[in-house]
Amino acid sequence: MVEHPDRAGRYDIVIVGGGLTGAALALALRGGAWRVAVVEPRPPRPPEEAWDARIFAFSPGNVAWLRQIGGWTEAVRAQPVHAMKIAGDAGGRLAFDALEAGLPELAFIAENGRLQHALWRALADAANVDLIRGEAEAVAWGETRHRLLLADGRRLEAELLVAADGAHSWLRGQAGIGLAVEDYRHVGVVANFETARPHRGTAWQWFRPDGVLAWLPLPGNRISIVWSTPPEHAEALKALPADGFGERVTEAGGGVLGALRQLTPPQGFPLKRRRAEAWVRPGLVLVGDAAHTVHPLAGQGVNLGFRDVRLLAEVLQDAGRSPGEFGRLQAYALRRTEDVASMQWVTGGLKKLFGNADPGLRRVRNTGLALADRQGWLKQALLRHAVQ
Repeated sequence: MVEHPDRAGRYDIVIVGGGLTGAALALALRGGAWRVAVVEPRPPRPPEEAWDARIFAFSPGNVAWLRQIGGWTEAVRAQPVHAMKIAGDAGGRLAFDALEAGLPELAFIAENGRLQHALWRALADAANVDLIRGEAEAVAWGETRHRLLLADGRRLEAELLVAADGAHSWLRGQAGIGLAVEDYRHVGVVANFETARPHRGTAWQWFRPDGVLAWLPLPGNRISIVWSTPPEHAEALKALPADGFGERVTEAGGGVLGALRQLTPPQGFPLKRRRAEAWVRPGLVLVGDAAHTVHPLAGQGVNLGFRDVRLLAEVLQDAGRSPGEFGRLQAYALRRTEDVASMQWVTGGLKKLFGNADPGLRRVRNTGLALADRQGWLKQALLRHAVQ
């Protein structure tokens, strides 16, 4: 931990939550005029050789930004995605190729834990940032400065509090901000596998009667899978022995990479669309999952969070005004609304569209995939948004 006792708990900005979005925001503010603290009860541990079960797809735009601020290093085990193949549930196909699109890659696949640790390591020598291990217990809202009480009795105060503490945000709740929630009635089952054949940087996604299955390439002959499926099927998958689970995932993917050998046990995460009723209050801003979550079928959840903090760091550059000034926070929320709303609409709509068993609708959606695959301009438009 990096703490400076001479500051006596007084900061300009206190970020509650030191996960990917919170740590990235602090790193973007490194070396600036603001005195910043990051409060996190469970700092990242040094990475182990074993693979993290939490794997994310990162857009090229976000990776370029993370490299620029010093957070994406060689310590992050990343696999570039050069192609993506999407299959409907009745013959529809849609494919993306980086080379055809004139792009170096479509995305990067990497582990949550290693990236978080790399971000914290980059913050270790930041003179204006304190990394504080602790848990927030109470908050007192003031006119211009707000006080945060930690469970161990320490008190922090700041002009701006940032809620980067996840989908079940404590700070959002303390501010009395409501949350609109749609339960997708799906569980995301995740696990990592070793493949018999090389993936060549290709990601696959299948829309199936039992949900949406994605295979994400990892370095070497490895993949991470996300199977978005009803809770009952998720429990059945998790109850399978390792070889049985591997056989089921191999079969579901048509054996495109040969037999799969399980590397990490399956874990399940309930999937819900969340949207905070307000993203800002005077002296408070919500970022990442504290403000919004989306269905993972487009792999854009963590990318939306990074685009939040990219913009927020830009909005906070003017050191001549209070970081908690409501006008600048409103500008941030207004500029982020369209990106988040459109992604929630697209991912939620696709989930409902492919979750409907009506035969007529089944033909329409698969025909739509095939038509989209033949429209180069449409594929380019989709990629432009995805790579930001």
